Amino acid sequence: MNRHVSDNLLSLQDIEQQPRRRGMRFTLNGVLWSLQALWGFFFAGSGFGKVLLYDGALYAAAPRAVAWYAAVPQPLIVFIGICEVLGGVGLILPAMTKVRPMLTPLAAAGLTLTMILAAGFHIIRGEYALVPANLVLGGVAAFVMVGRWKLRPVSPANLTSSRALRSFAVVGAVVLLTFVPTWYTMTNSPF
Repeated sequence: MNRHVSDNLLSLQDIEQQPRRRGMRFTLNGVLWSLQALWGFFFAGSGFGKVLLYDGALYAAAPRAVAWYAAVPQPLIVFIGICEVLGGVGLILPAMTKVRPMLTPLAAAGLTLTMILAAGFHIIRGEYALVPANLVLGGVAAFVMVGRWKLRPVSPANLTSSRALRSFAVVGAVVLLTFVPTWYTMTNSPF
């Protein structure tokens, strides 16, 4: 029995002496960047879909896919879409380029306000199933706002060619991964 205990102790000692693997480390800055990228792409894509409703034929067909579109005038939907596209891009580009990085928390604040207003709109219409999504989207945008405003702000710096290239790559990714599929889906498939 003593031998069994000593074998277990040796095993524990061997484990403790093994080099520790570097695991994935979560930092507030990393979480903020991840959320900025995810929410930026989401809002840019969602907003672009609303911007496409400037087309009268698309606007007329849209309520079959999204019921609340029937209750909102076409110019207001397009305006909301423009705000979402600008907010989505604003979550990423100013912080990435470090040119006017304070625009990032302002973009997050605008998206938070948009989601609060959307939640209120859906509550008034009795569309309670849509409210949790608005609250999550707005809550994360508020977290990004506070994170980039107070907790981990991005310091401004001069624009370098590498940051400019990364920014062009992000804009290209937004166009290819969100705008093109949204445009294709909305213009080539019936609602």
